[in-house]
Amino acid sequence: MKKEEDRFTDWKYPEIEDGKLTKYHWVVQHKDNLTLGYKTDIGAFTYNNAEYGVTIEDYVQIGCHCSIYSISTIDAKQGPVVLKKNCKIGSHSTIMPGVSIGENAVVGAHSFVNRESSEQ
Repeated sequence: MKKEEDRFTDWKYPEIEDGKLTKYHWVVQHKDNLTLGYKTDIGAFTYNNAEYGVTIEDYVQIGCHCSIYSISTIDAKQGPVVLKKNCKIGSHSTIMPGVSIGENAVVGAHSFVNRESSEQ
């Protein structure tokens, strides 16, 4: 069985073209506004709209079929999204504009996150 630290032994930054699937089958719009950390793991069919900035820090894991929006076309909210170091986002989750997910935080599968928790 592979150890967690061995998981990314051969990890390399992916080639990202605006609006096109990466070789891992996830997509970014407005790629110039995406900051991608070291040894990130983004699941297939995840969508990132980075128009107002998306930062994915080191060791972040994002499940498949997630959506990350820095702008909402429904209510016109906009703002950067920050996924802090080592956080984990469960599959089929949606992260809305202006939200930061804390370091080491876990967001369960099928979650809709539209504000930050006030709990410490």
